[in-house]
Amino acid sequence: MTDAPAALREAHHADVSGGWLRPAVFGAMDGLVTNIALIAGVGGGGVSSHSIVLTGTAGLVAGAISMGLGEYTSVRSANEQVAAEVAKERRELERHPEAEARELADAWVARGLPRDLATQVAEAVRRDPEEALRVHVREELGVDPDDQPSPWAAATSSFLFFSLGALIPLLPYLVGATELWLALAVGGLGLFAAGAVVARFTNRPWWTGGLRQLLLGAAAAGATYLIGTLIGVNGGL
Repeated sequence: MTDAPAALREAHHADVSGGWLRPAVFGAMDGLVTNIALIAGVGGGGVSSHSIVLTGTAGLVAGAISMGLGEYTSVRSANEQVAAEVAKERRELERHPEAEARELADAWVARGLPRDLATQVAEAVRRDPEEALRVHVREELGVDPDDQPSPWAAATSSFLFFSLGALIPLLPYLVGATELWLALAVGGLGLFAAGAVVARFTNRPWWTGGLRQLLLGAAAAGATYLIGTLIGVNGGL
């Protein structure tokens, strides 16, 4: 039995618009790497478990707020830029509809469509101003004006997933453990798991995604641990 064509199935593509998934992935990874590196740095300096918890908690709160605000500002600014370009295109369609239709036809001809057919389609699109606007924006800007990501969704997703990622390496200390290696091991497992989950979204082998994130996190932790050790040994800089 053969599979039905994908075009006949609804939602046969994953959502790649980036509304919440991108900030969620970035937030979780950043939270994990940031707090693993922080804990490795202050732990390498020989501070107490209480100081490590204090540092990790401060890093979690400050980082989550920064990530949330950054995502909100970034997505909102991008949406405002798109809105400004859409308004500009709307004005051009109102003032110079014939020139805009020719521009659209030229773009399709450049992609291999016959001139007569491209002109006919461009003229047909021109008859509906709102559809003409959507088509011109997609062709010229490469965005869908009706499907822009929500800045609030991006900010919330980034805030929550950064917090979750940053909490993972703190868990051993929060339940009473005092060994630095245990916190780093738990953080490493979190990085591997996060990388494996992300790989599932991109149809890549789960173990390669997990190993990649683990190695990146280990490099960051190794660098901060070395710095913390040097500062701790020398009594500060």
